[in-house]
Amino acid sequence: MHEWALAEAVVSAASEVVEKSGMKKVASINIGLGELQQVDLEIFKFALSQLLSGRLKDAKIKIRKTRARLKCRVCGCRWLFSKTGLDKSSREAIHFVPEIAHAFVRCPECNSPDFEVEQGRGVWIENIVGKKRCD
Repeated sequence: MHEWALAEAVVSAASEVVEKSGMKKVASINIGLGELQQVDLEIFKFALSQLLSGRLKDAKIKIRKTRARLKCRVCGCRWLFSKTGLDKSSREAIHFVPEIAHAFVRCPECNSPDFEVEQGRGVWIENIVGKKRCD
């Protein structure tokens, strides 16, 4: 499942950061989540809760969703992904491979498929809050 793979990547990256920084205990992990990923938030949170271990085990997970904003490279129009009116099967395809959004989404002004994602794509760790070792 897509959400589990993303959760595994977040836990792996967080573990690496914690190890390199020498944190003794992690209080919280703040995650950014782009709308274009179309992640099922409940499955993602559950996967994270099941995968956290070691110094990450008791970390509180905070997730901040970012709306996807698109910009047409032809006419400069900006719009929100949520306003595209895509059907369920198109949204499902983009859920698994966000890069194919260009096959389904068109500029609402000029109908061009040539656009860039200005924000709201991907999953990232915004920060990790914890304690460093004193020794």
